[in-house]
Formats: sequence, C-alpha cells, structure tokens
Amino acid sequence: MNLLPKEFLPLILTFAPLFSKPVWQSAVVLLVGAIVAPGKRTVSAILQVMGLHNEPHFQNYHRALSRAIWSSRQASRLLLQQVVKVFPPSGVLVMGIDDTIERRWGKRIAARGIYRDPVRSSDSQ
Repeated sequence: MNLLPKEFLPLILTFAPLFSKPVWQSAVVLLVGAIVAPGKRTVSAILQVMGLHNEPHFQNYHRALSRAIWSSRQASRLLLQQVVKVFPPSGVLVMGIDDTIERRWGKRIAARGIYRDPVRSSDSQ
C-alpha cells in the first residue's frame, strides 16, 4: 500500500472488503497504474508503467479483472457514496448516467441483451 499518498488511503481502503487479500494487492497495483499510465490503460500498459513488465506471474493481474470474484455493482455503490460525500450536504446533485450498450460477447457477459439505439433513424435493434 506504499504506492499511494496517505491522503488517498481512506478512499481506496473503502473498496478493500470487496476483494480477497491477494486480489486486493493486484487491484491496488492496477488502480495506481491506471492513474499514472499514459495512453491506453490496458493491464499490460499498467504493468509496464509500474515496472512489473517482467513479472513472472503477470497473468494474476489479468485474472483480478476477469476471474476474481468481486462485485462491480458493490464497487460502483461504494464509489457513488464516496462521490456524494465530497459535495455539500445541502443543494441538488445532478448526475449524468452512461447507459452504454454492452457489445462484448461471451458466456461471462451477464448484461448482454437487445437494445434499441435511440440515435439511429430506424427502429431496428
């Protein structure tokens, strides 16, 4: 955890209960690397910028995203709670929601479905 300034620790440690200890260690490396990596933030680019490009078990970092058991919905809930804490308690909080259509295929993609694209001129799906 020495990768982060002490001011970031309370925010980042909020997410620790979502992960097992080994996955959490990989997640912290991925998070810090995503912050400092220029260009595309792929796992390979993150490992490169973090100086772990020769890591013999580099696949563990890929698995932290693809196979590890953690809930992205719980993570997004915690993130929303952290964002709301930053704003003053009075007033209105206006948020924009991104309802990007999931375009990936595979048996592990749970939210895949048929959606009507409101931008297209036709009513096709």
